Amino acid sequence: MLGDNIKKYRREREYTQEELSAKLHVVRQTLSKWENNASVPDAEVLIRISRALEVPVSVLLDLTPEEETVDLTDELARVNEELAERNQQLQRNTLASQKRGQIVFLSFAALMVVILVDNPLASLLLVGACIALSLLILYRNLSLFSESTVSISQMKALKVVTIFNAVFLIVLLAVCGLLQAQVITLTAQQEQWLLMGVFSGLFLFFGALSPRLPYQRHTGLRLPWTVRDEDTWNLAHRIIGVISLPLTLLYLAAAFSVSDMELIGTISVIALMLYIGIPGVISLVFFWRKYH
Repeated sequence: MLGDNIKKYRREREYTQEELSAKLHVVRQTLSKWENNASVPDAEVLIRISRALEVPVSVLLDLTPEEETVDLTDELARVNEELAERNQQLQRNTLASQKRGQIVFLSFAALMVVILVDNPLASLLLVGACIALSLLILYRNLSLFSESTVSISQMKALKVVTIFNAVFLIVLLAVCGLLQAQVITLTAQQEQWLLMGVFSGLFLFFGALSPRLPYQRHTGLRLPWTVRDEDTWNLAHRIIGVISLPLTLLYLAAAFSVSDMELIGTISVIALMLYIGIPGVISLVFFWRKYH
């Protein structure tokens, strides 16, 4: 960009910022802003920069021979617009990093509560509060964490998933708290039904919404290769949509065939591993072939 070229040729001419700014009759801070692409000089000053650095204006602006006849003022306006978009994106990235930091801090706080708090009920409440705050931050900043090209339907899917996650975790923590306090009790059969209902509901819910989730880094099948490539992300989530119903039916058939709670738990873990593993492996092969 223009600022990078000014810096490059200033260094090639062995000028300091103070020396070049003196030649241009501007303060050093102004030259620093140009070199850092925070602003652009006007047409008259750009010509002075060109003469001082002994570099054609077309070279400073990265113009091709066909573009050398364009109006200099219009070209600077275009560069200024590009810089404004770039600076806006940098501000957006900085804000997103701050919000991610808050979510990471709350996650770490939840982990420390689990380690340090002995009272199970108090631990559940504090962990629930940390999770709820994390999900609230995520929900309020979905557009910030997502690409600007996310459609209305995709954003709606993100919001639905985020709300579902919040409600599910709150209900789960509430049930665990009530069980811990012995306010409610469940028979062995009721525990089995609850476990199968939770896994089946999760499989079907995320299977229905996964193909609609846009490419981003906070909600979905976040594997090292899916978050690095949009095509890989889309493939993995389409596969989840395809396998969710048959896998749920197979899971229920296997779970109903046994009565031991430990076996049902093992079947549930295997089903979850398949739910993640099948799209994970297929998308990994796709990613590997695409880039190797």
